[in-house]
Amino acid sequence: MSPRILFISDLHLEKSRPDITNSFLKFLKENKNCCSALYILGDLFEVWIGDDATSELEILIAESLSNFSDNTPLYFLHGNRDFLIREDYTDTCNINIIKDHHTLQLENEKILLLHGDTLCTDDRDYQQFRTLVRDKVWQDEFLSKTISERTSYATSAREKSQAATAVKKEYIMDANDNAVRELFINHNLTKIIHGHTHRPAVHDLTIKRNDNSKIKAQRVVLGDWDKFGWYAEIKDGKLSLNSFKLSD
Repeated sequence: MSPRILFISDLHLEKSRPDITNSFLKFLKENKNCCSALYILGDLFEVWIGDDATSELEILIAESLSNFSDNTPLYFLHGNRDFLIREDYTDTCNINIIKDHHTLQLENEKILLLHGDTLCTDDRDYQQFRTLVRDKVWQDEFLSKTISERTSYATSAREKSQAATAVKKEYIMDANDNAVRELFINHNLTKIIHGHTHRPAVHDLTIKRNDNSKIKAQRVVLGDWDKFGWYAEIKDGKLSLNSFKLSD
């Protein structure tokens, strides 16, 4: 029997959105023992300031993921909101951390998994910020601060990000076509799954290699969980993008 593999991202779980939390818990319940793996491709939470700052919500999610993982392996890839999640938390979830640009090897092909923010190369301000906060020295220094100090920083950073996003042109915050092409060519593959852009779609592409030969490729973009929940699925060897209305 061919494996059934699920992929989600950009849930942005937070206390003020119990509908998303309830929908995710229902999603886990309905798919428990019904798939061979679940991949979370970043931004599971809206904000993460350290494993030592977990609240009732994070504890609930950890318990639910751990329960789900009884017979199903779980994988987590950092997003731009929760890149500070470390092993102290993922160990309680019984979830495996994988690196961005992770290659999933199947029987007949390989699929590249990433959060998607590295493809938004036109957003130079964001890429500079990403380089800063992904630096281990910066992270260690940030995590050495008090929870109150980290909370204040995260709140300020979120407000600045929202203000900047409001005036940016749409294309700047989307995946750059050349970055997508280079990813397919450099990794020698035909399928990519990512989130981040909040533009759910299945893009059927023709990629022109450097030697002018062409390949048929597919880029599946996961949606953010807002009015709908989104997930990609590999079933019977076919990759699809699916959605459902969130629970109240």
